[in-house]
Amino acid sequence: MLEVNRSNIYYKPRLALDFTNSIANEIKEIWSKYSFFGYRKITAILNNKIAQNKRINHKKVLRLMQKLGLQAIYAKPRTTVINKDHKKFPYLLKNLEIAKPNQVRATDITYIKTSQGFVYLVALIDVFSRFIVSAKLSIALDTEPCLEILRKGLKKATPQIINSDLGSQFTSNIWIESLMKKNIQISMDSVGRWADNIYIERFWRTIKQEEIYINPSNNLAELKTQIDRFIKFYNYQRPHQALKYKTPSQVFYNDEGKRKELSF
Repeated sequence: MLEVNRSNIYYKPRLALDFTNSIANEIKEIWSKYSFFGYRKITAILNNKIAQNKRINHKKVLRLMQKLGLQAIYAKPRTTVINKDHKKFPYLLKNLEIAKPNQVRATDITYIKTSQGFVYLVALIDVFSRFIVSAKLSIALDTEPCLEILRKGLKKATPQIINSDLGSQFTSNIWIESLMKKNIQISMDSVGRWADNIYIERFWRTIKQEEIYINPSNNLAELKTQIDRFIKFYNYQRPHQALKYKTPSQVFYNDEGKRKELSF
């Protein structure tokens, strides 16, 4: 009747807002009963409850859970294992004025859960500029990846102080000797004081929230590429509020215009 060609008109289905809100409410209800369930099991329960033509995939459930601040409660691997026989050093950063790049660096290890099990990311951050000097993804929670990022970091400059937690990797003889040979002062967090290493803890939160959680990787090679890409973005493109919206590289290089991208 309207003389409109049928080939020019089509319907593009999309998930309605009210349906998304309904799913979010269902997720909260399921999680409140079974807080140990992850997004895949919650997806399975949802799909058993809703119509076949409205099935939802696990990536959508994961995104909604992250927006809702929900995650499975389960035993997580300890990345800080203290060896009582190792020598400990005092925390040197309290009331210290950090006024320039390469004055203080901090290091730490975090875990990442994958479909193949847990892997570990260790990084070295320049505290003044928040620049990630070096990083390494590893399947083992041992000292060698820590030594590797240290060697890479020292190729750029030798800091005055390196701060770490009390993990056995950072209290080991080989780590301590490596720092002492370079006349680097050793600083360690106090027991139970995660905030003593707040600079790198904030980086862990950033990379997980802005990259890893919203773009789950299918394998370790993909995860490594993903982490390398994000760190380059973080260093060279992402404005940092604490740096008055400069990028870490601008502050680390003292605005000299150097843009040497690191290989991790």
